[in-house]
Order: sequence, then C-alpha cells, then structure tokens
Amino acid sequence: MTNSVRQVLHRVFGYSGFLGQQEAVIEHTVAGGDSLVLMPTGGGKSLCYQIPAIVRDGVGIVVSPLIALMRDQVEGLRQTGVRAACLNSTLSYREVLDVEAAVAAGRLDLLYVAPERLLGERTLELLSRTRLALFAIDEAHCVSQWGHDFRPEYLQLSALSELFPDVPRIALTATADDPTRREIIDRLSLRDAPLFVSGFDRPNIRYQVVPKNNARAQLRRFLKGHHGHAGIVYCLSRRKVDETAAWLREEGVGALPYHAGLDGATRQRHQDRFVRTDGVVIVATIAFGMGIDKPDVRFVAHLDLPKSIEAYYQETGRAGRDGDPADAWMVYGLQEVVTLRSMVENSEAGEARKRLEVRKLDAMLGYCELATCRRRTLLAYFGETRSRDCGNCDNCLSPVAVWDATEASQKAMSCVHRTGQRFGAAYLTDVLRGRDTERVRRFGHDRLPTFGVGADLDAWQWRSVLRQLVARGLLSVEIEKYGSIRLTDASWPVLRGEAEVHMRKDGRPATAKRKRKPRAAPPPPDPATWDEALWEALRSRRTEIAQAQSVPPYVIFHDATLREMVERRPRTREGFSGLTGVGETKLRRYADDFLAVITAHQSGDNANPIETEPSRLIEDFG
Repeated sequence: MTNSVRQVLHRVFGYSGFLGQQEAVIEHTVAGGDSLVLMPTGGGKSLCYQIPAIVRDGVGIVVSPLIALMRDQVEGLRQTGVRAACLNSTLSYREVLDVEAAVAAGRLDLLYVAPERLLGERTLELLSRTRLALFAIDEAHCVSQWGHDFRPEYLQLSALSELFPDVPRIALTATADDPTRREIIDRLSLRDAPLFVSGFDRPNIRYQVVPKNNARAQLRRFLKGHHGHAGIVYCLSRRKVDETAAWLREEGVGALPYHAGLDGATRQRHQDRFVRTDGVVIVATIAFGMGIDKPDVRFVAHLDLPKSIEAYYQETGRAGRDGDPADAWMVYGLQEVVTLRSMVENSEAGEARKRLEVRKLDAMLGYCELATCRRRTLLAYFGETRSRDCGNCDNCLSPVAVWDATEASQKAMSCVHRTGQRFGAAYLTDVLRGRDTERVRRFGHDRLPTFGVGADLDAWQWRSVLRQLVARGLLSVEIEKYGSIRLTDASWPVLRGEAEVHMRKDGRPATAKRKRKPRAAPPPPDPATWDEALWEALRSRRTEIAQAQSVPPYVIFHDATLREMVERRPRTREGFSGLTGVGETKLRRYADDFLAVITAHQSGDNANPIETEPSRLIEDFG
C-alpha cells in the first residue's frame, strides 16, 4: 500500500515525499478506516483524502461548505489529470446531468458537493447505486455549535454513518479546540475513529499586535512593507469594509471590498480578481476566506479584534500557504471588545453559548496583551506545548519591557469606584489626568480625591493600563451600560494592596519618520543562481496559459516551482520532471512551453519562440 500511495504522490502531484502525518492518515483511509484529522492551513489536508480517493475503487465524495472552495479544488485537480467535478448551484441543468452521468458511470475520482445537496433525495439516490471510495468532510469544525463557524446544514451529516456504514469517513479541519473536537466526534459518529493531530505551528507567519492609534495611518505604514503583495484586510462591519477599500484605492493599493451585503455577482468578480491576479488586496468581513487556496497571500491584517482565537488562527492562516514568510498583523482597542460583547448579548443564542463566546473573546483580548512569545500562547490554546520562544513574533523580535503597575492599577480602580462605575475609558482618563472639562465639572468629579492623581501618565499610558486591566479580568466592560468600566471580584485584592500587578510597557505609537523593521517577504534568491529576467518571463508565460484556460495562475504551477526552474534551468523533459509539483499530466501539458522560455532566455532571446495554440492550452479537463 505504501508504494501505491507514494506512486500517486509522485506521478500525479509531483511531490517526492509526505509531510507530517499525511502518509499515516492516507494509509488508514485507504484501508477503510474512519478518522478525524487536525492539520494546519497549508499543511496538506487535501492530499489526505485526494490520494485515497484515487487509490480506492469508486468515487470520493468531498463535503465542502463553499462554492469557491469546490471550484478551485476541482480546477487544481484537473490540472494534475485527476477526474474531478462538483455539484453546486452555479451549474446549469445540463451540466448537473453530465456530472451525475459521470458519477453513475464511474468516470470520476472525486466529487465535491455542499452538505445540503449531498443529503437531498436526488443525490442520495444517485450515491446509493454508485461505488463510493470515501466521504471527506472538509472544514469539519462547521458541525460544532461551540465552534467559531457553525453551519446548521452540517448537522445533517450525522446520517452518513447510517446510510453508508461501509464507506470510510474522514473529517478534516485546521481549527478545533478540545470542546469543538469532542462535538465533531459526537456529531459525526466518529467515537471509535483515531484522531490525527499535526502541529498547529505556522513558523513562516510573523505575528504582530499593536494597540490601535489612528488605524489607517498604522495600516499605511504596515503596507509599505508589502507593496505589490496579495493580502487580506479584515474589518468588523460592512460599512468599514467599503470605506477602507475606497481609502486604500486612493492610497494607490489595488483593493476590493467583499462582504455579504454585496450582490453575488460582485462578490464573485472580486474574489476571482483576488485569486487570479497578482497583488490584489481584499478588504473583507469574515465572510471571505474559507476555502481560498491562493498560496501567495503575503499578509493578513486585522483592523478590528477577531471574536476568538480560533477565528484569528483560521483567518491568519490564509497567509503564506506556500511556506514563504508572511505577516499576521493586527491593531485593536477596547471599543471592539464593547462592540463584540454587545453582539453576543444581543444575539438569540442561549445563555451557555453566550458565556462561551464571552470567554473566547476574553482569551483573544488576553492574547493581544501578552508580553511573552505569542506563538507559544497561540499553540497552547490548541493543546500544543512549545519549549522555546519562536523568534518570529513582535514580542520575540522586540522584547516588551514590563513595569510594576500596582499603584497605577489602584488609582484606576479607585477612579472607577468613585465615579460610580458608569463611565468608559476616555472619561476615566480625563479624571485621572485632571482635565478640566465641562463634562467632568458637570458631574462634580473635579472635586474627587482621584481627580488629577494620575497626572504622571499621559492619555496613551492610561488607555494601556485600563485595557490591560480589562484583559486580565481586573476590570470589566458592561455592555448594558454603554461600555462603562466596572470593578470585579478580582479588583479588591489589588485595591487593598494584597496583590501586585505587572504590565507590559506599550511602546509609543509609531510615526512616519521612525525606522521600521523590514516586513516578511519571500526569501531572497541565491544571487549565484537567480535570474530576475527569466523569473519574470516564466511568470508571464504562466499568466498567459492561466488566462487561456480561465484558471488562477497558481493551479498551473506555484511560485516555488517557478523558482526551481530559475535555479535549476532544466533543458530536457527528464530534467523538468524532477521539479517539485510536476506530475505526469503537467509534464505532458506544460514542459515544452516552459522549457522553450528557459532555452530562449539562455540563448539570449527573451522573446518566447513558440506561439502556443490556445486550443492546446484549453484542453478537455472533463
């Protein structure tokens, strides 16, 4: 069996070896076993069901939540010669009939389908008379009501074990804490199935979190290190998405909005441009991203606080899928905490669910306020222990000073108490600093003992103190009272001098003149082997081929494969076949095109000597 799956890995996908637990998962599935697989984004989850579907008799059924995911996966598989198709609402009736006929005749290796269509009477009848290789339930965290992306239609998938008891099922996700894992196992009847957990670490991603202080100016500075790069900017509201995208375009950034308020055709057009064009930035709500296979996203920026560490991990995981360096950058403030908690309190969820979401939000805020290695805390949230700091997060690269904030905390808590526990951070800061404002005088708080007691700290420092006290649960934000800050049970030991408080000393807001550290970018090429002109010529040929087929450039070849072409300069089909990502089908389809570019370049003729027939590029992938 090992030889069989390794042959498929090399012959079809062009890889020389497996990553992590891929091989163990694949062999278990090929043997007919069920499993739950947790593997980080970019860790190769897809191969865990694609190869078994090719090796086993019958068609593999892949349950996917989004049409975009289905389409991109199918296009990528067809490029490698795998017989793949999908059933979704974008197909015409004639196309649906053709796909169903291919399934019934055994002409497909993989069929992608949404959960609601899978369990429709028509599809179940088709599958009942079809030889099935497996069921792969992708984005399996969607089945959990305790997870961050619950989809009610996923609950129906519990029927698969009863309807098709002899067909192996593999559930896969990149984000699931312990409660979510337990619910996946229970909902999908996987209690006797082994759990395969790969490391959650994405070492190529640099994590950076900064307190919000003029978010647009902060984003502008950040993006200077990512000129021409593809990226995603997440915002909390649709209005903010639209305004931010428009502002970025004024700044010269090719930015497009994406949210549920746009019509379907516009969302699809913007997503296609992002996937198929270099250097496009999408500004989006969390409605964007799941299932996007674009490998060269160089950054993910959050202008607002995500609702949980799971959501943050999944969203940042859309950067750097190709393994090259990428940035996960975020600005945050207490206002998002107020907004998100208000959304929780005003939702129709039950009380238990609301309490869970508040705890998850508190954990997210605590992550933001860390003075220690962010990666260690992020991995620990998912049950993974790391013995050493990562060296690739802001706190590791620029260690944060810690100061004794016990006295400042006592002043802040006393001010909260004496003003009646009904004001927000901005007003409390005014009282602490002794600002003689009309509002302070109107409430008589200029006569309090705490008025001006914190004049030794400026407004920026007091905002940091109050934010960190909330993050630690030493103060709380009351949603029902418009974000007023209140004492908690944990406040009193600090007020009585029975407990000390040490805080991170936040740096001053960056200015445009301050020298910035270079941002993450793909590793610099070896000057001894690198040829920039050849690189651009190969990218140009890839774009031409992709446009002729109406597919994203990366499904032809990833950048990593093009870099190998530049560095190794193969001259023969045999040499070309040794490149990473070149299987038998891609060798047959594309070797001559790219070898011609390399040969022409080395002979000094940078013009492509072969005009490729569009009819040869647009092959019948059915």
